[in-house]
Amino acid sequence: MTSIDLNADLGEGFGRWRLTDDEQLLSVVTSANVACGFHAGDAATMRRVCELAAAQGVTIGAQVSYRDLAGFGRRAMDVPPAELAAEVAYQIGALEVFARAAGARVAYVKPHGALYNRVVHDEEQAAAVVDGVLLADASLPVLGLPGSRLLTLAGKAGLPTVTEAFADRAYTDEGTLVPRGREGAVVSDPEAVVKRSVELARSGAVTSHSGARIAVRARSLCLHGDTPGAVELARRVRARLTAAGVTVAAFA
Repeated sequence: MTSIDLNADLGEGFGRWRLTDDEQLLSVVTSANVACGFHAGDAATMRRVCELAAAQGVTIGAQVSYRDLAGFGRRAMDVPPAELAAEVAYQIGALEVFARAAGARVAYVKPHGALYNRVVHDEEQAAAVVDGVLLADASLPVLGLPGSRLLTLAGKAGLPTVTEAFADRAYTDEGTLVPRGREGAVVSDPEAVVKRSVELARSGAVTSHSGARIAVRARSLCLHGDTPGAVELARRVRARLTAAGVTVAAFA
């Protein structure tokens, strides 16, 4: 692969509390997954991040979640499909208002946290997310894990699909993410994250938690903005990718 997108979860604050350094990360990434108010984010934050992203030429995506502010969207929830579809569409629509006001648009959708992991295997919840995207805009690409039920169903529904990888998360031998509650689920060594980023972009493969070599072909690479030193790490990743001959550019 000679080109890859860099995405990060942004706008993950609420009121006076801020988690991510949105301004600095937007100078590095090419796509911004903006929290839409269900796991983090509020109207003022969404507006601010959309304005900053538009000014930097960064693509804006809707980061949709279960309604779980207290748990940051990382708690497992059972939401009826019709309700989940409506909530996904609601979040996309809310962000679209601010994206358009900034002279941009919502260009893709990515689930967050527990919802992201749930729709890898859960047919019903994945279908509900697809229904929500279709309700909001049937042309929106869906960003997700390669081989997930979400991307399979989105493709069948006619939605564009985009695969992504995580340089700072451990993988199982099946190509899924090791749950955050398990030891070693997050790769904390900055140099290891940088090397894995180049490896994923150049060879479409990564070493799993057990040491197996697995294929993870992705068009976008997620850089988590809520980890210590996130901005400097993102800069190192982008610089190393460029040095390795990989073009860093948005997929949308």
